[in-house]
Amino acid sequence: MTSFVLPHEVHGDGPHKVFAVHGWFADRSAYAAVLPDLDRTRFSYALVDLRGYGEARDAPGSFTTAEAAGDLVELADRLGWERFSVIGHSMGGAVAQRLLAVAPHRLRRIAGVSPVPASGMPLAGEQAVLFADAAHRAENRRAIIDLTTGGGRPAAWLDRMVAASLERSDAKAFRAWLDSWAGDDFSADVTGSEVPALAVAGALDPALSAEVMRLTWMSWYPRAQLAVLPGAGHYAMDETPLDLIRTVEDFLRADDAHGGGPA
Repeated sequence: MTSFVLPHEVHGDGPHKVFAVHGWFADRSAYAAVLPDLDRTRFSYALVDLRGYGEARDAPGSFTTAEAAGDLVELADRLGWERFSVIGHSMGGAVAQRLLAVAPHRLRRIAGVSPVPASGMPLAGEQAVLFADAAHRAENRRAIIDLTTGGGRPAAWLDRMVAASLERSDAKAFRAWLDSWAGDDFSADVTGSEVPALAVAGALDPALSAEVMRLTWMSWYPRAQLAVLPGAGHYAMDETPLDLIRTVEDFLRADDAHGGGPA
């Protein structure tokens, strides 16, 4: 039997290889707004669909961040990428941190965009119900997106984000993913990692704020950096795409300046 291969698309042919991992609400199209302006000479970007999303919508699995990290290593092997960096949005940020435990020797850098901490995000009460029922209730997905972008985004954009989320995710997988990214605490496995790690927080995001990053990401990783985007909430790819590209690619380029060399 052949092992599962994450559906993916590669943009650019640069020597610095980079995986881009989406979050809970989207497939790899989450990065559509930044694609036109990426540096394709310096970097090669592989955008992936995690199990339960996009072209992998019907793929079986446990739908955990640990499984996803293993899938990325498998894909790196198939692509011939010995070393690589990882960008992860929200839940994808937790996947990026899992790689610190699974394959630290292969990582050049990780960048989390509003990343879920490796300690998870325990939910309780009405919040737990809101998130759990989002698997089958469009209005819950809309409320979560609205809340985490500061409550001021256009209604049409919120509706578009929800419609895309419903179309590109499997409801059962979506619900299973919640248990992993919110409930799994693997911080003890990654604390002290020397891999350079950038956290990008949106100033309008009350859930995964700069303060949350300071208490988690910044306290765990000796080579951590924090960048705050003033005009962004939880979805910087859509809200402030050019600022996000500048921030993340400047961080990635620093690896070349410090002798990272081609992968």
